[in-house]
Amino acid sequence: MNYQEAYEKLEKYGQLQVLKYYDELNGEEKEALLAQIEQTDFEVLSLCKKKETLNPRGKIEPIGVMQLPEIEKKRDEYTGTGLEAIRDGKVGAVLLAGGMGTRLGSDAPKGVYNIGLTKDVFIFQRLIENLMDVVNQAGAWIPLYVMTSDKNHDTTVRFFEEKNYFGYRADYVTFFMQDMAPACDYEGKVYLEAKNKMSTSPNGNGGWFLSMMKWGVTDKIRQAGVEWLNVFAVDNVLQRIADPCFVGATIATDSAVGAKVVAKNAPDEKVGAMCLEDGRPSIVEYYDMTPELMAAKNEQGGPAYHFGVILNYLFRVKDLEEIVARKLPLHIVEKKIPYLDEKGDLVKPEEPNGYKFEQLVLDMIHELDSCLPFEVVRNKEFAPIKNRTGIDSVESARALCEENGIIL
Repeated sequence: MNYQEAYEKLEKYGQLQVLKYYDELNGEEKEALLAQIEQTDFEVLSLCKKKETLNPRGKIEPIGVMQLPEIEKKRDEYTGTGLEAIRDGKVGAVLLAGGMGTRLGSDAPKGVYNIGLTKDVFIFQRLIENLMDVVNQAGAWIPLYVMTSDKNHDTTVRFFEEKNYFGYRADYVTFFMQDMAPACDYEGKVYLEAKNKMSTSPNGNGGWFLSMMKWGVTDKIRQAGVEWLNVFAVDNVLQRIADPCFVGATIATDSAVGAKVVAKNAPDEKVGAMCLEDGRPSIVEYYDMTPELMAAKNEQGGPAYHFGVILNYLFRVKDLEEIVARKLPLHIVEKKIPYLDEKGDLVKPEEPNGYKFEQLVLDMIHELDSCLPFEVVRNKEFAPIKNRTGIDSVESARALCEENGIIL
């Protein structure tokens, strides 16, 4: 894209402020900015004006959950089915690792954060160790696809190489980058985070499969014969990945998707709850949990929305291909966005100052006809690291790791 083409594209969407510093840039910087303009979908910015009417929720009702006692009765059967699928090469794992450790006080990718007390124990390392448990159990390697972002890709790849992939076979690991979306002020004007770069953010946890397609990773998946993908977030250091029992239960019940859930510790806990929405599986986010939903009871008299998701899902590849062929909804999220002020200085705001645009995995689930909410023991599989201290923090994750006999 040349300057004139970029100018015309920006003018069409009312975003000419992006070229404010163009004349100050050197040749390489100009090329980088023009390439970013060419790749950016500015159409999404028009959604700011429709924010209040975007994505209305349907009728929310309880969904059946496969709870621990039921799982225990068939654990051996489900585990056998899952191990067979893993040994046949039908199961892959997708690590969502596009985020940074900002809330942990780090400028590095979140996965490189060190939670060790007496030795180095990195978040990535914990996840690989959990996956290795299944590799050793099955006697078969599981393809691992690691999603990065343009903010952390090179650092993440280099870290894995330096650490020798924590003992995982490098030829079973594939890196790909998450698509980015422009970040804007409340008027829909794109911010600049550098004189030659627009402010962008990862396009949400629902954009992972589309990003895989754009990077050609889905071709590799088809060639390998992978039929199921276990997608999971980077920040839960206790979660079981490609868990044979979970895989087997999802297959045995002929469910389109499996979702690991834990019993919530309070009705207003900040986790999404599994539900039905207009008769289809879905997730009601914690910020959408009304007092009525929190007080609702199921047929047994217990809380109707008692099970929270931990962002660990098992999808069929063929369903994912159909889902992304249709367009997932976009969600507009208020966030703190670094930007250049009038003097051209970088400002890191302490309060939200604009919008980011995201696709969410809950919309992928809502596109499917069936879902198996699969309960796991909270203290054994749920140790999220979102903050430095307090709830869902480095501190709480360390305590849970030690409780499970993991030496830090």
